Amino acid sequence: MPTPELSVIVPFYNEAENVGELLREIRAACPGAEIVAIDDGSTDGTTELLHSEPGIRTVFFPANRGQSAALYAGLRQARGRICVMLDGDGQNDPADIPALVAALAQADLACGWRRNRRDTWNRRAASRIANRVRRAFLNDGIRDTGCSLKALRREHVDLLVPFNGLHRFIPALLRNAGLRLVEVPVNHRPRLRGVSKYTIGGRALRGIRDLFGVSWLLKRQIRFAAGILETSSTPQDRA
Repeated sequence: MPTPELSVIVPFYNEAENVGELLREIRAACPGAEIVAIDDGSTDGTTELLHSEPGIRTVFFPANRGQSAALYAGLRQARGRICVMLDGDGQNDPADIPALVAALAQADLACGWRRNRRDTWNRRAASRIANRVRRAFLNDGIRDTGCSLKALRREHVDLLVPFNGLHRFIPALLRNAGLRLVEVPVNHRPRLRGVSKYTIGGRALRGIRDLFGVSWLLKRQIRFAAGILETSSTPQDRA
């Protein structure tokens, strides 16, 4: 089986009303792309819908593990040279994927930023505050880490550290590894179907806890120069 150029990773959790339409949009925007769909322990019929969709790769969790676990599992399953991530709720626009992929010509990670948020005012306000606090702590230079639309090369998945909350800190981890980041303005759509799985209070508490943990990790993380871990031969090997 030939290696695809592009893999699109989409986590779904109880998004039965959005599965079919979103997959159709991805196919229209990225003909020939590998689609990796992760069912994060859904109980509303999402599992059955994904089983019935032809031509996609699927990862099924028996219980809900969270967005970070789903994204990381999908990235590990992807075979494409370039991996793109987006949410399964329909608010990210698959038509923006080609612009993110094109941006990798000048960078290693392309991050979407939602120029015109189509959320409630309190969600927008909470997001602005969270982004300011995160940038002050981590200096990752990204204005909208909450936007799931991101593109990176598959070999850089190895630089990520899997933990609950990873999806908010992908730019910080990759920048700390010496990679180049770029932001791309993307469309943001209102949620038309289904129910949001996040609450502002719950996200804020988890975000603060994770922020301290990631800040510690970035200061303590060991970085190796390219090639330093390559196996070298011993005199006995060369004999």
